[in-house]
Amino acid sequence: EVTKKEYGQELVFTAEVDVRPEITLPDLSELKITVDAVEVADEDVDAELQSLRARFGTLTGVDRPAAVGDFVSIDLSASVDGEDVPEAATAGLSHEVGSGKLVEGLDDAIVGLTAGESRVFTTTLATGPHAGEEAQVTVTLRSVKERELPEPDDEFAQLASEFDTIDELRANLADQVRRVKRMQQAEKIRNATLDSLLELVEVPLPEAVVQAQVNNTVHNALHGLEHDETRFAEALAKQGSSREEFDANARAAAEKNVKSQLLLDALADDLGIQVSQDDLTERLVVMSRQYGVEPQQMVSYLQENNQLPAMFADVRQGLTIAAVVEAATVTDTDGNVVDTAEFFGRPEADDGEPAGEAEEAEAIATPSELADDDTA
Repeated sequence: EVTKKEYGQELVFTAEVDVRPEITLPDLSELKITVDAVEVADEDVDAELQSLRARFGTLTGVDRPAAVGDFVSIDLSASVDGEDVPEAATAGLSHEVGSGKLVEGLDDAIVGLTAGESRVFTTTLATGPHAGEEAQVTVTLRSVKERELPEPDDEFAQLASEFDTIDELRANLADQVRRVKRMQQAEKIRNATLDSLLELVEVPLPEAVVQAQVNNTVHNALHGLEHDETRFAEALAKQGSSREEFDANARAAAEKNVKSQLLLDALADDLGIQVSQDDLTERLVVMSRQYGVEPQQMVSYLQENNQLPAMFADVRQGLTIAAVVEAATVTDTDGNVVDTAEFFGRPEADDGEPAGEAEEAEAIATPSELADDDTA
């Protein structure tokens, strides 16, 4: 608000801005986190072995009604209010019955059909100009094939792996399952740690920042519907929701997100968290592999879209959570202390870095280039 405006004189005005709130941080050594224990059951290993056997299975044509697990060739056509939907028509489509990979209700319609038979069912179209509308879909079965699996014996172990016996293969599969469950446990530790911090600490929320995130969420949701409020309300109703519920959820998510960011930034400052070149390089290498591009291409993309500062902030927050986890006491539901170093410990410098990763790191950028971009 301008309070004084005279020609040739100083301009006097009052400005109202949001500032970072003062946050009283807890004693991290008193933080206690409990997560489910990691257990690998025989059923887990059996499921992995079954999946591996399926990869080496063979398909054989059968003359019988289709059943769950069969592979079928089908024709599909659809109509909405009696009018054909050309975009939904296809012929000779291969589908695994029971996979749930296509339209809802298709698998139930296929089960029991024999080659040459058709069935009509009603479903809601997920894509195309009639997305969200009910359609009558006709499925015609062309052929049925069943998958024959190899016996889970030593011969199969030698065929499908580097191991000589099925027992060795099962032991290796158990290790893989355990590794996956440890990663899932680490994610639960991360989430539980953040939730515990949010419960312990009072963080005043800047309303303008929260509202900006809410507005962005609503904008993104409406964008796919050409900002048609009526269509948006209809889509929410079909999901058993409403605009009021959507807005409330968007605000709750925004408040938690802003509170988390402010809290983690305050903790990072208090703990003196520093993001190293190695930390940035590791994240960039991982991202480039995920997107199937060269590291320098990823850097260029992030620079062009002004995303390097956001990546820097995300890496710093991850390091902050790791530091909090290290200071806290983490136990599982069996009462055992969980070793968090594998997923939350900061790796020591290693002179024996693999050549490939070293080359990727060199290709990304110099430390000053990344630091300048990320801290600007």
